[in-house]
Amino acid sequence: MAKLISGSEYSQKVLQEVAEKLKETKEKNPTFQACLAIVQVGNRSDSNVYIGAKLKKAAEIGAEGKLIKLPETITQGELEAEIDKLNNDDNVDGIIVQLPLDTVNEIDADSVVDRIHPLKDVDGLTRENAGRLFRGELDKTIFPCTPFGCLYLVQQVTGDLNFVAGKNVVVLGRSKIVGSPAASLFMWHHGTTTICHSKTQNVKEQCLKADILIVAIGRKHYVKGDWIKPGAVVIDCGINVEEATEPGKKNRLFGDVDTEAAKQVAGYITPVPGGVGPMTVAMLIRNTVEQAIRRKLSGGQGGNWPITYLKPKLVTPVPSDIAVSRSQVPKNIDMLAKEVGILHSELDLFGKKKAKVSLDIIKRLQHVKDGRYVVVTGITPTPLGEGKSTTTIGLVQALGAHLKKNVFACVRQPSQGPTFGIKGGAAGGGYSQVIPMEEFNLHLTGDIHAITAANNLLAAAIDARMFHEATQQDDALFNRLCPQNKQGVRVLSAVQKRRLSRLGFPVVDDGNLLTSEQKAKFARLDIDVSTITWNRVMDVNDRFLRGIEVGLGSQEKGHTRKTQFDITVASEIMAILALTTSLSDLRDRISKIVIASDKQGQPVTADDIGITDALTVLMRDTVRPNLMQTLEGTPVFVHAGPFANIAHGQSSILADKVALKLVGENGFVITEAGFGADIGMEKFFDIKCRYSGLLPSAVVLVATVRALKMHGGGPAVVAGAPLKHEYLDENIELVTKGCDSNLRKQIENANKFGVPVVVCVNRFSTDTANELEIVVEKAKSYGAQNAVVSEHWAKGGAGAIQLANAVVEATSEKSNFKFLYPLDLGLEEKIATIAREIYGADGIELSEAAKEKIERYTRQGFSKLPICMAKTHLSLSHDPTKKGAPTGFILPIRDVRASVGAGFIYPLVGEMTTMPGLSTRPCFFDITIDPETEQIDGLF
Repeated sequence: MAKLISGSEYSQKVLQEVAEKLKETKEKNPTFQACLAIVQVGNRSDSNVYIGAKLKKAAEIGAEGKLIKLPETITQGELEAEIDKLNNDDNVDGIIVQLPLDTVNEIDADSVVDRIHPLKDVDGLTRENAGRLFRGELDKTIFPCTPFGCLYLVQQVTGDLNFVAGKNVVVLGRSKIVGSPAASLFMWHHGTTTICHSKTQNVKEQCLKADILIVAIGRKHYVKGDWIKPGAVVIDCGINVEEATEPGKKNRLFGDVDTEAAKQVAGYITPVPGGVGPMTVAMLIRNTVEQAIRRKLSGGQGGNWPITYLKPKLVTPVPSDIAVSRSQVPKNIDMLAKEVGILHSELDLFGKKKAKVSLDIIKRLQHVKDGRYVVVTGITPTPLGEGKSTTTIGLVQALGAHLKKNVFACVRQPSQGPTFGIKGGAAGGGYSQVIPMEEFNLHLTGDIHAITAANNLLAAAIDARMFHEATQQDDALFNRLCPQNKQGVRVLSAVQKRRLSRLGFPVVDDGNLLTSEQKAKFARLDIDVSTITWNRVMDVNDRFLRGIEVGLGSQEKGHTRKTQFDITVASEIMAILALTTSLSDLRDRISKIVIASDKQGQPVTADDIGITDALTVLMRDTVRPNLMQTLEGTPVFVHAGPFANIAHGQSSILADKVALKLVGENGFVITEAGFGADIGMEKFFDIKCRYSGLLPSAVVLVATVRALKMHGGGPAVVAGAPLKHEYLDENIELVTKGCDSNLRKQIENANKFGVPVVVCVNRFSTDTANELEIVVEKAKSYGAQNAVVSEHWAKGGAGAIQLANAVVEATSEKSNFKFLYPLDLGLEEKIATIAREIYGADGIELSEAAKEKIERYTRQGFSKLPICMAKTHLSLSHDPTKKGAPTGFILPIRDVRASVGAGFIYPLVGEMTTMPGLSTRPCFFDITIDPETEQIDGLF
């Protein structure tokens, strides 16, 4: 006589275990909750019963149940939109669609189910989960509830978790919900599995072979007692309803197995009802809670990403950058996004190799602890650069493809000016670069073009406003700014009401209610032309736009003025994009842009011009980071690219924030700070980290033997000229002097912020072992936590493994990060602090213009902004010819300017060029395209 397997009893055991786990999780994480969302279409009575049972069990164990009941008239698109909402709702951890759909429209139920994000597919029915189960990827699969319940019952009733191994398992039925997944699940638990279906011959003979018989055929008492092998375990998944024929009687449920006959032969058997049914519900609740923990408390991705890395095809000597890029076939970007946990609904594709990602990721993963945050900077460079971008990408490739860490690179978008000028692109180089290189270096997703449009719209609005104020009387000007509608009301827009508030006037809905004096003050900005700081921009190098005259057209009635163009990346709007924390914050920062002072010395803002929201509309899509990949298939965010002299020179806060959530607590985000540590790193800490609230974990300080020789007294390094023999031959003396001066000082600078320093010696082919050994020893003696030689340019991630291990070790403990100065210091004192502490100056000297600007900005309320020093990157001092670590100098401050929207004051140390020019032979001579294949060549 078979022993009955009580599904009700075992399901209670499962639910009790889940309840205890949920309670324990909530005690450690008080805001944690697990939520199951059930989508029901129509109003089938049997579906109502099943849904009620699921919601009741969820509530019993302390989870939340949520029913989304939709009308039978819903369309496929509307239903899929509801699924998308649930996918994007971070409070929802599990989603099931109650089948069958009770609808009057034709709906593809499989497509609807497949719309559920795999991490929320607690029924285990999406194509991804079904495919992973079929392939045996059990550690990456959510098991379908009924097959999972069947397996659990077999293991529990036999008291052996490995009972299935070696047994003959026969499954009757091949449905997508029970039969097929049950066969896969039992097979991957090492059973010898046979599936029988409507076309199978000699079903009885197949059943008699079964040590474990799972029946899900949908036919009452289909399996007879003499079909069962003596002692077999029989799991009856069938539910067949026999409707009552007499009033007051209940419907009766029967299984697919003739239970009474089977009990005489089998060893164990599940009854119907009370067998598999309760287990299905229990496993659904278990899956939901486990997925909630996995999503919210385990880095959002359940540990390491299921990512496929790309293997570079290393060649010696290393080919050109474009040749290396083209040698690798990138993954489609939607595949990479899926690998790193970005939902389909959070991705906007721009072709196949790049995409924008939604900021909703930050909210969805708000429960996830941030990963480790590392900034790559460098010693004072030669004019040739020392490879910070290459090091950033090489390090990321080593951490990801070789150490198997979740890791993101966050880098700036390059301007097209250098791309077509002389410097070339900024994708890294050699076997450590972002690919496809041409996509990276050209238009990308159009962010820079949007900034150009927004910047120039503001510039056009400034000149137009001055023109109209100069050519109209007060009443006419006001009436045109606030036109009267058909009801005679002069309706004011939201931005105009904000101006009324700033002026201290009543915030009225009808401009007619203002006095004549108020109307005049409201309408007239009275811009002092000599104080205008807002220039037009374009994203090419053009020296002949450094000084221009506008208003020469006949219709401008002689209202001319001299101005200039800057390159787009010098626009304050670019700096704003890099420092903003949301679209709302972007709008607020744009509103604060100071374009000039009025004739009374008060600041005139973009909000006064009335253009804040229009500029925000143009910038709407730019706040979303751009996703690309490295040569080895690790993810990269390319976002924002502000100048590193008059601005802070780093990629966006938003990209860093999204990446830190995606990598999870044990992952890494590697970003780069422009120029040397004295400029880029200091601004990263004192400006970017101050606004982001993010805590840096470590600094990677890039050094080269070439640059150290220059700082040790070597001859000048000139871009485009051959290197002198001192840089090609071993010279221990020059290397040692360079270490004792510039390397020492830049390590000291990093240590002032309380962040551990790892020195990366970027190896060149001309470096000798003795020279490299000196640098490593000196770096450690001057306070670096570690120093390693890296060959990522020539070897990709494999050449940076030692560096990656050093970074992992350096970030294993929390840093003691601190700012260099408090914001409540006066502007002059903050400038002097940077000059003394970071540059090594004895003090500062303010020009009369600088003194006047400091006084003005202090009077206007901007004194508590951080400082963004605009100085040469070729020396710690203001003089680019002074190498090493100069001392005994006074830093001259020529002028001081304000980027109030971006949120910093920038003192000018010497002349700063904001519009580069083209050389005699720009690199555009070498850039070509094949009209047939559209393949681009000549980029570097």
